Amino acid sequence: MSDTRAPARWRAYALVAPALAVIALFFVFPLILSAVLAFRNAAGGLTWEHFAKAWDLYQKDLVFTIGIVLLSTVLIGVVAVAIAGYLTLGENKRAVAILRWLYRWPLFIPFIVTAQVMRTFLAKNGMLNHVLIGAGMIEPLQAQSMLDWRGIVVAFVWKQAPFVTLLLAGAMAAIDRQHIEAARNLGASRLRVLFEIILPQARRTLLVGLVLSFVTMLSVLSVPMMINPNSPTMLTVDIAYRINSHGDYAVANALCLMSLVLASFGAWFYLREAARKAAA
Repeated sequence: MSDTRAPARWRAYALVAPALAVIALFFVFPLILSAVLAFRNAAGGLTWEHFAKAWDLYQKDLVFTIGIVLLSTVLIGVVAVAIAGYLTLGENKRAVAILRWLYRWPLFIPFIVTAQVMRTFLAKNGMLNHVLIGAGMIEPLQAQSMLDWRGIVVAFVWKQAPFVTLLLAGAMAAIDRQHIEAARNLGASRLRVLFEIILPQARRTLLVGLVLSFVTMLSVLSVPMMINPNSPTMLTVDIAYRINSHGDYAVANALCLMSLVLASFGAWFYLREAARKAAA
């Protein structure tokens, strides 16, 4: 029996070896190297000076990053619930079909293209202000640029909301329709059905999608770099600045580890929800 199990076990190891090698080479090894450089001084000893310098220089940017990502995550959740809820409960079949076809477009657009689109759309002379002026909602002198923290939030929400919506709509579609029909027959409104019947059953999928978006937004460089590179800005811009302008890899690695700590909260939550789902 052991002779037959051993070759199968080695074949399994051989199948997963390439994936493990990629993870070790491109994720684990850079993480270890970053941690070593962040805690090592010029003499080769252990030190906290790089973290102290990063905190002194970029404390506001750290708070700014947390605020931007949390606000974007909340808005992504609101948009995803609204779109997925209408896809599930909408009674106008044509509107549902158009929305189902339209909302996925940002999924196929890279972040750098998203940033460039928002630079054109949200500028003082951009398309948004032209539409508002043409509709008579604002005067030409009232037009203002949104290429600041608001532009970053708009770009993140526009790019990530379809991803969360896709996950959430799939989870809502898997819910037994008898629950929905029973609630509707008892006189419950569509809004009440959404928040009291559907959303509690799809809550875990929504939270997992928001966690993945939270971690993704922490790692994006092109959006804050192209929309709002001035202080305060996001940590990814600071990391690029320390490397490209100063060659200061120690402080850059300290900033990277700070971002990793923020992302680890999302990773912990994701693993906890995945474990609960597997146990259930």
